[in-house]
Amino acid sequence: MEIKNIRNFVIIAHIDHGKSTLADRFLEITKTIDKRIFQDQYLDRMDLERERGITIKMQPVKMVYQLPVLKDSNKSQENSFILNLIDTPGHVDFYYEVSRSLKAVEGAILLVDLKAGIQAQTLANLNRALEENLTIIPTLNKVDLASDKEEISDLKKELAKLISCKEDQVLAISAKTGEGVEELLKEVIFRIPEPFGSINKPLKALVFDSFYDKYKGAIAYLRIFDGILAKNDLVYFMKTKTVSEVLEVGIFSPEFKEIDVLKAGEIGYLATGLKDLSKVRVGDTVTKIDTNKNLTSVTSKIIEKAVLNIEPFEGYREPQPVVFVSMYPENANEFENLKTSLEKLRLNDYSLYFAIEKNSIMGQGFRVGTLGNLHLEIVKERLKREFNLNPIISTPSVKYKIELSSGLEKEIFSPAEITNQDKVVRILEQWVKGEIITPNEYLSAILNLLHSHRGYSTSLENLSTRFGNLIINFEMPLSELIKDFYDLLKGISSGYASLSYELIDYRIGDLVKLQILINGETIEAFSRIVPREKAREIGLVIIEKLKEKLEPELFPVPIQAAINSEIIARVTLPALKKNVTSHLYGGDRSRKMKLWQKQKKGKKRLAQKGKVNLPSDLYFEIFKNTK
Repeated sequence: MEIKNIRNFVIIAHIDHGKSTLADRFLEITKTIDKRIFQDQYLDRMDLERERGITIKMQPVKMVYQLPVLKDSNKSQENSFILNLIDTPGHVDFYYEVSRSLKAVEGAILLVDLKAGIQAQTLANLNRALEENLTIIPTLNKVDLASDKEEISDLKKELAKLISCKEDQVLAISAKTGEGVEELLKEVIFRIPEPFGSINKPLKALVFDSFYDKYKGAIAYLRIFDGILAKNDLVYFMKTKTVSEVLEVGIFSPEFKEIDVLKAGEIGYLATGLKDLSKVRVGDTVTKIDTNKNLTSVTSKIIEKAVLNIEPFEGYREPQPVVFVSMYPENANEFENLKTSLEKLRLNDYSLYFAIEKNSIMGQGFRVGTLGNLHLEIVKERLKREFNLNPIISTPSVKYKIELSSGLEKEIFSPAEITNQDKVVRILEQWVKGEIITPNEYLSAILNLLHSHRGYSTSLENLSTRFGNLIINFEMPLSELIKDFYDLLKGISSGYASLSYELIDYRIGDLVKLQILINGETIEAFSRIVPREKAREIGLVIIEKLKEKLEPELFPVPIQAAINSEIIARVTLPALKKNVTSHLYGGDRSRKMKLWQKQKKGKKRLAQKGKVNLPSDLYFEIFKNTK
């Protein structure tokens, strides 16, 4: 099929605005899926997506649609179009999935729930699409729930103003009933431009996603911009400088379907056979080497010739993890298995970060970074379901910077990285700026919530007259955002408020390193960086929890919270009691007193020399139960 008959597009929207349902209707109209096997949320391939009712991974699919009559044409002729759709997530934690998909297409359907109106991720995703110069088709969904035509008209006006288009260019559909969906599909053909590129040019393709297959190695999702790709071709990954022989090329139907060739303008996949997962990277540029050469005869000169006239893509901006946890295998012998599993996950989820770290209690594990708490939950659940692993995971934290008296600046992920030799002048914390979209009635409660989390509003804007929605622009520390802010926001707004944010800068905070001492010994594993004003409160929670969880010793165990050697809170775990006078019956009480005094002295000596045994799971048990 000619490139002029190809359309590549995405569906972008806020969470729960109907992206997956709309994709289902497209699949039905184009008869891409047999009715016998069709099910709702068909493009949500993971069980987790179906269970939670959300899209986690972008999912491409190739559809073929027959357009009977060309628009503005008097000739009745049949026209076949290839429609490459990428369904994308709506939750803020998966924004990187959306960002990657936008570089592989020419247009986007911006879907807005008629009853919910424009939300935070509506704006965030729209801005990302506009940055990529995509053609936007604004679309209202769930019009079957409209109380009157005026309701539809009002939101059309708001959406037209947002997109800077005419009101009649805003479409109204019901993905649930199918109303207006085929008209929308036709508008995709009419409005979204055909892909640029030529099959006569050297191969140039963008890797926009990937995953690992145990039989075919690393599999790259590709958008072909120029040239042709076929089985047995030799390809070159320009960023990783890797040569590979093509085992298979294919399309997403949505299952993997092998075909003979992929051509300019198309979206498909490439099976590399590579077992080294680091060789296939999202954002890389793929080109082709002289097919007359075999893999073993490829030289640097041949590669230089192949890439001579190929300008690599800029690639994607590296995702910035915002939430960090310590992750350790349940058993030390599972370390390599956990490492391999994380590598395979990262191939499929490029926003996942991990690096090896060591802990005095737990031994060797990983520092894992994600784009949010939901993202972290998904990673943990995928490790369990796909790799049969149940690692021990600490409470989420964030990255800090410390300035030393020497003038040096250090990045730290854990307070344990602040050593006794470090003379810390100040601690800097990451801040975010964001938008909260909320009905006007919840404004006061949300402003109070921001204040309680050390944040503040920078401005207020009216968004919708019909919905009475406001945009609260705010700034706050990232550490406060990841704790419980989102859950509390949903609670006080009855679920109506929505949130989007981005990282900005590091700012000096009135922060301190909170240390925990057990029997006079500092246990770095329990250290935390906290606001000075909340240090005692947080310290008390931790030491009380330790008192509850620790087994008694033969001597009293003091458990203390301290800042710079100053004790700010203390509890004592009572000694394990032994009745040393049980063998005495009657007689002079002085004999019992002597035994008690002897026992007391013995406990004192033990307290001076004794060491408290800390079970390996205690660290995580404490931090899972203390915010």
